[in-house]
Amino acid sequence: MNSTLLMVRPCCFGYNPQTAVNNTFQTKTDLDPSVVQKKAEEEFDHFVELLRQNGIEVIVVNDTPHPHTPDSLFPNNWVSFHPGQMAILYPMYAPNRRLERKKTVFRAIEEHAPRIRWIDMSPHEKQNTFLEGTGSMVFDRENRRAYACRSQRTDETLFYQVCETLDYEPVLFDAIDNETPIYHTNVLMCMARQYVVICMEAVPHQKDKELLIRTFEKDKKEVVEITADQMRNFAGNMFQVFGKDNEPYLVMSRRAHDALTREQLDRLKTFNKLIVPPLDIIETHGGGSARCMIAEVV
Repeated sequence: MNSTLLMVRPCCFGYNPQTAVNNTFQTKTDLDPSVVQKKAEEEFDHFVELLRQNGIEVIVVNDTPHPHTPDSLFPNNWVSFHPGQMAILYPMYAPNRRLERKKTVFRAIEEHAPRIRWIDMSPHEKQNTFLEGTGSMVFDRENRRAYACRSQRTDETLFYQVCETLDYEPVLFDAIDNETPIYHTNVLMCMARQYVVICMEAVPHQKDKELLIRTFEKDKKEVVEITADQMRNFAGNMFQVFGKDNEPYLVMSRRAHDALTREQLDRLKTFNKLIVPPLDIIETHGGGSARCMIAEVV
């Protein structure tokens, strides 16, 4: 079955100081905001085109100028979709990211899945507890597991609640970059059907490393390790999607691709073809990459 992806085309993209507090992957530049927006649109449109050329269905929703939502092109953080026409809304750390839950996006979702059942966790924002969707959690849907590293944006109690709702086994661990907790799990790991890409360097505790390796072995996942430097170039922020006839593709940015060695790329190509859009402006200013731009509609 081929993938259906929800993507939000940005209208006001730019550096977001509210998320930069704990997203070390963001960089503020001197580029004119109008140039940043124009280039982000071009990168987005090219990405969508590449996906569609490979038989992947993409639902594109145009963002609206009001309210102002500079990170709207990362919808995977505030919503996830699950079998049985179910979707979960998540509590977001940054106040301006909470505004991304717009009627225009809900309308597009309900056109595709009219009988969807919503589980709304967003009220937890009032208690300053957060869980940012498939940024905070990496799902292994086939083996019914959810992986998460602790951070300001990934509350342990809420993580366990989602796992209970989905009947998933939780795998919780610590991950750091230069002694700072990594803000999203999908920065350091990508789960695919036959393999997992992960930065073990970022996992400081031996017991956590052993837990992860033991779980991967149990599920017969081949482990493709990346370095911390490759992770900083978004090589962990990949996503496996499926085109016509269930053909698998691994989506990664050009920057991530160029950070990998030939040996790593060759290993990944034994499992799937690669889709490699350039996302330099989006990565630099937004601190997110290819995986962050995709909400998988199940």
